[in-house]
Amino acid sequence: MTINEVQDSIIDEFSLFEDWMDKYNLLIDLGKELPVIDPKFKTNDYLIEGCQSKVWLYPSYDGGIISFRADSDALITRGIVALLIKVLSGRTPQEIMEANLYFIDQIGLRQSLSPTRSNGLLAMVKQMKLYAMAYNAIKR
Repeated sequence: MTINEVQDSIIDEFSLFEDWMDKYNLLIDLGKELPVIDPKFKTNDYLIEGCQSKVWLYPSYDGGIISFRADSDALITRGIVALLIKVLSGRTPQEIMEANLYFIDQIGLRQSLSPTRSNGLLAMVKQMKLYAMAYNAIKR
């Protein structure tokens, strides 16, 4: 599936719920499904700055593809990072750098988060794109 197809699938999934409490429960469920990150990656090297909660994001680069693993100490934040991984993990650096993450606004996520959580969401996206830029520079 392309990045946009995955985003459209997420939009469809969230559109099943009108109440944001139900959408938060979906986010929490997505976070619970996120594979556990190796504790050796829960260090300051992989901690995302700008998040209210602690979020660790570990990238790996193999065969021109970036994969992400992540964890958070907050359930909703863990769900948010799970969504970002669903969309961006397993992609080329170029795909990640060029991705227009329209699903965030389409599902009302940014508008439904507190200002500090919204800043954290933007910090997660920024960090994933920065990793993509770094791996893109390495492959040249």
